[in-house]
Order: sequence, then C-alpha cells, then structure tokens
Amino acid sequence: MNILITSAGRRVSLVRAFKKEITNFFDDGKVFTADMNPEQSPACNVSDKYFKVRRVTDPRYTDELLSLCIENEIKIIIPTIDQELQVFADHKYLFDNSSIHLIISCPSFVANCRDKRKTNNFFLQNRIDIPVPIDKNNPSFPLFIKPYDGSLSLETYLINNDYELTDYHRENERFMFMEYIDKKTNEEFTVDMYYGRDHSVKCIVPRKRISVRAGEVSKGLTCRNVIVPFLKKRLEKIEGAVGCLTLQVFLNKDTQNIKALEINPRFGGGYPLSYAAGANFIKWLIEEYLLSQEISYSDNWEDNLLMLRYDDEILIRDYKN
Repeated sequence: MNILITSAGRRVSLVRAFKKEITNFFDDGKVFTADMNPEQSPACNVSDKYFKVRRVTDPRYTDELLSLCIENEIKIIIPTIDQELQVFADHKYLFDNSSIHLIISCPSFVANCRDKRKTNNFFLQNRIDIPVPIDKNNPSFPLFIKPYDGSLSLETYLINNDYELTDYHRENERFMFMEYIDKKTNEEFTVDMYYGRDHSVKCIVPRKRISVRAGEVSKGLTCRNVIVPFLKKRLEKIEGAVGCLTLQVFLNKDTQNIKALEINPRFGGGYPLSYAAGANFIKWLIEEYLLSQEISYSDNWEDNLLMLRYDDEILIRDYKN
C-alpha cells in the first residue's frame, strides 16, 4: 500500500505529512516520489524512495509511470503541478485498469480549470462573481492582465495607464484583461477544498495569503469566515471533482463580496497549513481509496493558525555531480 507523489520538487512538508499518515494505517506503507531531477529535489531526498522520470509531456511518460507503479506496489498517485493535470486526467483509465488510484478529477473538469476563460464560465454558472472583464480595445485603468493558461503568477501585469499598455499586451492572444482587485480593500485567499469519491465537498479551509513568493504562499493564516458557507452552498457538488482543489478568491473587507479567480485541481503549495490546522485530506484519501470508507463533511479545523515559512537545508553526503 504505497503512495507516489509526482513532480515532488520542493514539497518536503507534503511528503513528510504523507509519510506520517500512511504509517498510521499500514506499518510497511511507503511514500515514494518522482521527478525529472530527483537527486537535486529536496522532497525526493526525504521520501522513502525516489524515481527519475521523463518530462510529463513525453509520449512514453504514462506507460513508464504505470510500469513503475506496478513494480513498486503503488496504489495512490498524487500529482502536484499544473502541467501534469490534463495528461493524468486523460490517461486515468490506464491506472484504473490496474487498480491504481490516480487522484485526478475528470478530463472535462480539469480542462475547465486549466483554461481560465472556461473557469470564469464555471464560476458564473455557479453564481460566483469574477473580476469584471475589460475590453483590450477600450480599456479602463487600472487593469490586470494574466494568461488564460498561466501558472505560478508568471506573465501577470498590473497596468495603471495607457502608457504601460504595450502592443505585446494587446496582441498576445493568451492574455485576459480584467479589473484590478485593489488589495487595500480586498484580502486574497487560497481555499483548500476536499472532494470525496462521490464528488461532494467534505471540507473547506480558507487561507489568507499574507505574503507570497514565486506564486506560493510564504505567510498564511487560516480563517473561518463567510467564504466557507458561500462555497459550500454553491459548490457542494462538482461532477467529476475528486481530491484536493485549491480556489483563489478575493474577499472585500467592507462588503464581504467574494470574487473568484481560478481553480487548481491538485494540492496547493500552502496545503501544509490546512493539514497542520486539522484538515487531514491525506487521511481521508487513504480511508476512501485504500480502505473503501465513506467520508463525512468536516469543519473540525483550527481557526487563526498562522504559518510563517523559511528556507531550510537538505544535506546529501557523497553526492556525485
């Protein structure tokens, strides 16, 4: 009963949490990791064993990963980066046929999450406001630009006036133009949501993004606020959704109005805060997929838990470069 975390990279806290939880159920359960460069991955070097794999876009990737899982008695696979999601969703059936649980939502839902234009339609269909779209040919300022298929806050721009708006911005078909949400009057949250095998939400934990580095939260705070009942009512069930979803939303400090930006159908980089607060998605994954247990809705997590991240070292002796 082993678990594999793919594209492990720097997710040391996530690997350690999985290692702790699997041994609570199976004495010999292991947490393995995979990466293109595992020797230099901190997370790979704290896992029970790591594997070097091809780039996920390589046509041979899924077949080789399936063989690796069968050989090493891996029963659960946890993806961690955006580039994996559609590939895994489209090939999930291969792993299902070998009784391996690839924790990924259905292809159509993943496609809606990966294309932020489709994500906006999803939010509106579920009565959730989004930032107001802006016509690039008749803009009002300030405005915000982001690519419809972007990740890690790359290629995002705050444009304050017409002089800052270049031909590159106007002509790039990947760019979406929208109103700028002022962070003086709004607070930004990542919301960790767990969806069971029945596609119903089982837990909702808003995390205030106090400070962000390279697109990932470095200071965060759990907040039991209006976001919880708001999302529970509107997203109580999402067809095809399973496992951890992370939503990005803004909450207006005065009006309490919520505007949603995106969904990532995977564990987010800040999930260890929700885990520390008691939202044990990892335990529920093991119970659902390895023990065939049903999961009930839970709001038993710690409010106002502050996370302050810092850099640490993983030292590898006798490393051969």
